[in-house]
Amino acid sequence: MKTNTRRLLLALAALSLLPAGFGANANPSTSISLDTALADAHRLADTKTGLQVVRVEGESMLPYFGDGAVLVVKMLPASKLQAGMVVLYRNNFGETIAHRLVAATAGGWQAQGYNNTAADSTPVSDANLLGVVYATFHSDGRTGSQLANAALAGTPVALAAPAR
Repeated sequence: MKTNTRRLLLALAALSLLPAGFGANANPSTSISLDTALADAHRLADTKTGLQVVRVEGESMLPYFGDGAVLVVKMLPASKLQAGMVVLYRNNFGETIAHRLVAATAGGWQAQGYNNTAADSTPVSDANLLGVVYATFHSDGRTGSQLANAALAGTPVALAAPAR
């Protein structure tokens, strides 16, 4: 099996596994560089239509993902949403947010970061939904090449941030 394919399969298999003793504020650690995580995420996104790649800044979704993580997001209509899904949406402040859905409301879905004590003020609806998290690639946050820095600069950012 080719090294890149094996690495991609291992990263996908690890998505649902969290190590024992994983703390609420611990960022998943890995020796994989941000360059590699971005490349692997783009390779996965290229296999299906409707997938996009974003990188994460923030800690509100720890221990599941935080700074240095790369997400592959799948477009999905709001009518298919369910509690517990992690979504990407644009809030009323113009920020792109990655948080989980906690409850359906009359105006859409209430979202909240795992480490936030309050829900987000902007409901998630068809009007602002960008998609659901399809895959997560963890990295050590380091990048080493000019080509990777260009890819990093061209990759949209999703905030895992305090509720606003």
